[in-house]
Amino acid sequence: MAEPCKPRLLFHVCCAPCSGLLSRRLAERFDLTVYFDNPNIWPEEEFWKRAKEAEKYFLAEGVDFILTDWGHESWRKLAEGLEREPEKGRRCRQCYDYRLERAAEYAARRGFDYFTTSLLISPWKDGQAIRNLGSALGQKHGLKFLADDFQADNGYGKAKDFARERGFYRQKYCGCEYSRKNVMI
Repeated sequence: MAEPCKPRLLFHVCCAPCSGLLSRRLAERFDLTVYFDNPNIWPEEEFWKRAKEAEKYFLAEGVDFILTDWGHESWRKLAEGLEREPEKGRRCRQCYDYRLERAAEYAARRGFDYFTTSLLISPWKDGQAIRNLGSALGQKHGLKFLADDFQADNGYGKAKDFARERGFYRQKYCGCEYSRKNVMI
């Protein structure tokens, strides 16, 4: 008997440590494609470290992997005037909006049913703001936003353990030059 078709999910990821374990869980329910679009990451060498680590892992797992250009200058223009904002502040919300809008547009153009983001696992991100934004973008683009609580049941701790067991490169800050000044991980 043939396995029923799974709905297609575009999974926006920020790095392998936050998304590796999640991807295995999501692949049980969805036909999964990983989307790495993070122009906020600075410096460029850091962007490529994270991108290549994620690409290596997901390709080894047999998961389709989409890598976008760095595009940091566009992101910096978006963050102008918000440099001093704290984590979870207005700069972060602008960043969520920018990246999730791009993910939703990509997913809609390519016929995905759902999209979501690994940002939902981080205790340093505003999960409710991300869920609200994802739901609104889903409606705008004719998609469903998967708003699962990835932090539930110690999700972040389990993701860190999974990353450590696999020897993933693990960065010391969320990504942008402004979060780097406030090292938090």
